[in-house]
Amino acid sequence: MSETALVWITVSEILVLVAGLAFFLIWLGSLLGRIASTLEAGSGLVSKIADDARAIRPGLQHVNRTGGTVAGALPLLYGFAEETLRKVAPTPERPRVATPASGRRRSRIHEAVGYSPPRHSA
Repeated sequence: MSETALVWITVSEILVLVAGLAFFLIWLGSLLGRIASTLEAGSGLVSKIADDARAIRPGLQHVNRTGGTVAGALPLLYGFAEETLRKVAPTPERPRVATPASGRRRSRIHEAVGYSPPRHSA
């Protein structure tokens, strides 16, 4: 090959490389533009969430304080429940818990739905 042919091949390869890089940069720019618009929309959402959180924060402290009180009382309530169950559970000395004088309460949900539970013999 002659020198002029090598120069033309080299110049054409450089032009193809520059065109490829230009295409890549244009494509990358469009992607970054879309990412920027998405991030801008996300920024608006984050600011709305921050505003809502500022309004909730004082009430949240009260809820946490109340939750701590309830959590502290749970062991005591659990102990009371266990003691109550021990008192009313059937034992050989007392085989059955007495029913109230007014009788057993019945739910009206069964009438509304049309369901009647099976009767158990006592």
